[in-house]
Amino acid sequence: MGSKAARIRRISLASLLALVAVAGTGCAQQGGQGGPDTLEQQVLDAERAFARTMADRDHVAFTSFLADEAIFFAGERPLRGKAAVAEGWAPYFEEEPAPFSWEPDQVQVLDSGSLALSTGPVYAPSGEITGRFNSIWRQEAPGEWRVVFDKGSPVCDGAR
Repeated sequence: MGSKAARIRRISLASLLALVAVAGTGCAQQGGQGGPDTLEQQVLDAERAFARTMADRDHVAFTSFLADEAIFFAGERPLRGKAAVAEGWAPYFEEEPAPFSWEPDQVQVLDSGSLALSTGPVYAPSGEITGRFNSIWRQEAPGEWRVVFDKGSPVCDGAR
């Protein structure tokens, strides 16, 4: 057996290594919305590019973000399927300027990496917040995200 001081050094070194390992694991698992390779960042980028299609008045690009079986809640009945959503949203791309815009402020991705929720404010052309969107994205291939569900909601006067 070694001296008491040597045992304390070994225990201290072991504790330090364990602490570094735990801290490193915690950072790796946090993910967050930081790095360009995180799933959250991929969805943020996809949502921002999707929103840009409205600003750019590019209906074809808008349609490219839709899953084949997309469901968008609008009016009395949901629009079901890519073709129906594309047709239902076509009038929004005819006016100048765009009738609204949106931007994600929160993204969460399942641990499996298969589905994600993006949500954020919807703006009138004046910049006033008029609603909030909620979109569910599905990863259809590595790094390839498509919208499968979309539903907006109005914003209460107090929340504006």
